[in-house]
Amino acid sequence: MRVETLIYETEATKIIADNPSMMIPFYLMASYAYYKLDDPIFSDSFYDELAKTMIDVWEGINHTHKYLITLDALKAGSYIGEYPSIVIGALESFKNAIHSRSRSRKRK
Repeated sequence: MRVETLIYETEATKIIADNPSMMIPFYLMASYAYYKLDDPIFSDSFYDELAKTMIDVWEGINHTHKYLITLDALKAGSYIGEYPSIVIGALESFKNAIHSRSRSRKRK
């Protein structure tokens, strides 16, 4: 596993712990990175675990883009659907924030 992937997973885990509804954008961002960019941000096992957790807490998730994801897609462990531009922008912002922090730490 790439070190970068581990950092992405650690940061996503923290954010999701504070707000479980953030599983929706992370699932969409991870799907976009994997299926459209061929540059995954999460390991397959993390992505699969995220899907399983979403299934378990589906009724309690409240997010604007929840309608894009179906339980069948989560059970299949894949998402090939619509990616709103905000998801694409959020992926870039997330990656840039991680890279920025990493560069800052290296300078110290």
